[in-house]
Amino acid sequence: MLTIWLLFILIKIFKFLLMESINVILFDAEERKELLPLTYTRPVADLRIGILKIFRKWEIALKSRVSFLTEEYLSKKYILEIKADNLLINGSLLPNKNIIKEIFKLEQNEAIVYNDSLLAVRLNRKDTIRLNETDFGHISIRKISDFKCVNKVNHLWDLFQMNDAELRNDFNVLTKGKKSKELSSTNTIIGQGEIFIEEGATIEGAVLNVGNGPIYISKGAEVMEGSMIRGPFFLGSNSTVKMGAKIYGATSIGENCKVGGEVSNVIFQAFSNKGHDGFLGNAVIGEWCNIGADTNNSNLKNNYAPVKVWNYIKGGFENTGMQFCGLFMGDYSKTGINTMFNTGTVVGVSANTFGPGFPRTFVPSFSWGGHQGFSTFKLEKVFETARVVMERRGLEFGDVDKDILKHVYNLTEGYRAWEK
Repeated sequence: MLTIWLLFILIKIFKFLLMESINVILFDAEERKELLPLTYTRPVADLRIGILKIFRKWEIALKSRVSFLTEEYLSKKYILEIKADNLLINGSLLPNKNIIKEIFKLEQNEAIVYNDSLLAVRLNRKDTIRLNETDFGHISIRKISDFKCVNKVNHLWDLFQMNDAELRNDFNVLTKGKKSKELSSTNTIIGQGEIFIEEGATIEGAVLNVGNGPIYISKGAEVMEGSMIRGPFFLGSNSTVKMGAKIYGATSIGENCKVGGEVSNVIFQAFSNKGHDGFLGNAVIGEWCNIGADTNNSNLKNNYAPVKVWNYIKGGFENTGMQFCGLFMGDYSKTGINTMFNTGTVVGVSANTFGPGFPRTFVPSFSWGGHQGFSTFKLEKVFETARVVMERRGLEFGDVDKDILKHVYNLTEGYRAWEK
């Protein structure tokens, strides 16, 4: 019995030392284009789904720091580090014990593939540096047929659709062996599920229903009085749920956000506000966005037909096959009061949408206007607004972010037909 126990410990130590010696890189593959406009300003692995961003899930799972292999114009913000022995993992892949087990088996010059999609490959320094030019004829391919191994974010709507499961997974990972702060008696708890509150969080006079899933409240966050929250739910550090908010799971609110009104199955990446009444459902909101008062999105068509959304690869609309699908909004975008979005609307980066009526269901990046037409949100004004917004949070809008937005501005010029 003792021998088996020692063998188990030695295997654990070996696996730990193995991963310590391998450099982990999360790379962008074809899925990046499917996830535009959110990935115009970040690698796929910097997307939040559940509680954590994808790269943090991998760092925790592998107990290793990661770097990013992404578009060149993003590489100053998302650094690539190459070493002698490199494990490259598809940034759209979500970790679970099954796929990690397969990854641990990889030798150098071996790759894992699922349905023609490269999941992971282990390469030396030379092949990693010349990845786009490398002839993969010397790479041994191992195909995975077990779908239980593979959880991938392939489409925009996968983010909110998979958010429930990822919230539960992340909750279990982050709370294991930890004790929650005691909840104030002014709150009402419904259900027998779990709630975890970090030190420094404030919750008073709220109704928290954990019967359908767990609730996680981070340090510095505040849930104001009169709020009603159903799990699974995550509130990031220094974020606020406003008075009287009605939040349905599965909803994730990243750090430094303010959210009020009615919200159902929505992901706020970070640093974005929806501080007033209005409905958002089955939606994903990027960073540095502001949702004006009484902004609403439809998440169900009147005829209950499957929702179509804009696909950047096809240059047209794609049938999601889903009955519920709301709004996707890229970074730095904003809405005026009483803005209305139709089912399955895609809004690009730094777009300002306002005015009466429904705008088109694809709003290109750097658009300014609404139902009555659009003009271009000029780059110097984009920079000026971003600088003011970030200064309010004590942050600097620096040259790296400027260069990224300038590149995206030029990259998306063809979508702004009114410029021609």
